[in-house]
Amino acid sequence: MSANAPTSDGRAPSAAANALAGARARWAALAPRERRALALAAAVLGAYLLWALAVAPAARTLRSAPAQADALDAQWQQMQAQAAEAARLRAVPPVPLDQAQQALAAATERLGAPGKLSLQGERALLTLKGASGAQLSAWLAEARAGARARVVEAALTQSAPGLYDGSLTLALGAAR
Repeated sequence: MSANAPTSDGRAPSAAANALAGARARWAALAPRERRALALAAAVLGAYLLWALAVAPAARTLRSAPAQADALDAQWQQMQAQAAEAARLRAVPPVPLDQAQQALAAATERLGAPGKLSLQGERALLTLKGASGAQLSAWLAEARAGARARVVEAALTQSAPGLYDGSLTLALGAAR
């Protein structure tokens, strides 16, 4: 049968069929020793591809799994601690409005010149001009602990390295 002879169903052979027929003819023309060498090379190549595409990625995943599990466990424990802290904070009774306002005023006095407090019912507005990060952090901690206030809006800009300008709007403890 020639390479371009029609197949048994009357169609001309495809390019793939022609290539396969050519490869079979070349294989048949090889000496047995060359066939064994090519078969061995194909087996080695197949084993390498199996290793590279299937076994190595799975082995890499198995080696990294304990470290990932430890990291996820640490993250889970941190989330549990945060959830417990949130539950403790929710359980703390709110501070009466006048007491919360007094606590914020006292914290602002300790903040000094960089802060100006404006009380508006259950909301408070702290305006900052040149407050350091440490001062702001201490004021926020005192506002949270003493007045049970929480920040509902913040507009801060860094005026110089470590100094902040802007405003914080807080909801007082009674306004939950």
